[in-house]
Amino acid sequence: MKNFRYLFIGIVTYIFISGCTSDGIDKTSDCTGSSPTIHPKSAIYQSVIDKYTKAGLPGIAILVRDKNGLWIGASGKADIEQNIPMKPCVISKGASTTKTFIGTLTLLLAEEGKLSLDDKIEKWLPQKVIEDVKNAKSSTVRMLLNHTSGIADIIDDQGFYLAVLNNPSHNWTSEELIKYVFDDEPIFPAGTDVEYSNTNYLLLAMILDKVTGKNHSITLREKILNPLKLSNSYYFWHDPVPANTAQGYFDFYNNGTILNLTNYNTGSGNGYGGLYTTVYDLQIFIEALVKDKKVLKQQSLDQMLTFTKEDESYSRANGLGIFKDFLERAPNQFGYGHRGRDLGYTADMYWFPNQNITMTYLINYGTDAKSELREVFLAFRKEIVDKIME
Repeated sequence: MKNFRYLFIGIVTYIFISGCTSDGIDKTSDCTGSSPTIHPKSAIYQSVIDKYTKAGLPGIAILVRDKNGLWIGASGKADIEQNIPMKPCVISKGASTTKTFIGTLTLLLAEEGKLSLDDKIEKWLPQKVIEDVKNAKSSTVRMLLNHTSGIADIIDDQGFYLAVLNNPSHNWTSEELIKYVFDDEPIFPAGTDVEYSNTNYLLLAMILDKVTGKNHSITLREKILNPLKLSNSYYFWHDPVPANTAQGYFDFYNNGTILNLTNYNTGSGNGYGGLYTTVYDLQIFIEALVKDKKVLKQQSLDQMLTFTKEDESYSRANGLGIFKDFLERAPNQFGYGHRGRDLGYTADMYWFPNQNITMTYLINYGTDAKSELREVFLAFRKEIVDKIME
């Protein structure tokens, strides 16, 4: 997701004082993890993640596959209150990595002739949505996929976050969510620029529902999760998550005290977020998609990997549900994949084509909004890739 806006924090401070609801995801249970892997850089990688959990990140689970094989590791806690350790077998929230799954699903349906990427979205969406979401009338499916629609981002809407904070564990429907961007001014005219907007994938989910005649969560499982045997991946709230799901944390007041925000639902299950998974399943998916090319036809993959101009603020460029990322590094060190950032969780899922290296990790702390631990995370993100590339 994009940066969260905190203009409303003072208004709703009392909500946090009253405590966090336990509806939805309960306390975390331990799980049986794999045996430690033998890898020449095991000690190096482990020292990095240990360094950053000691610096305050609650828990990190990570997987690296390179020329020397597979390394998996973990550090810190999946549940601080219950003293449950973070392990690679722990389920955690993949946040916006969900968008690569939704983008892939859209391309699969296009391959079947169910829709065209160049369809105007007004072909598939209710008239009320087309009339009240500015830029909807002039946007195409492709523009939603690569964030060139200019449609306002629901995550920037103060009214939406007030609603989340007042009813944290509410399971939102697409119809409820889309109303928060009715009449919001567009970022730019459709097709003239690029800026990441979660609303694009909310609208995509609504289109997929219409195209298939059933909720896109069902189609996602039928066409991606089950065929790839992603048995530890869940699309919440449509799928219940298991007991070994990590708690999610954030230093909401930026005062050094992290709060448990596990059940603050920022719209999960509506296209732009909601995947709960493991580092293993993220590896299987991204490698099947862009390394082994087993999911999409080559023509579809070529379209997916056609990128917009670089967003210099984030050192990445947008494809169709995928990023070309780490563009701040040496020119040959970019990765294909997606970032995941939510209120209490963080994820990265990348394959680096020039090095044939895969890196996936899950962190149970929200790192997109301002906090001291956000800077800790950014240092971790740089250092772990530095070590991988050595």
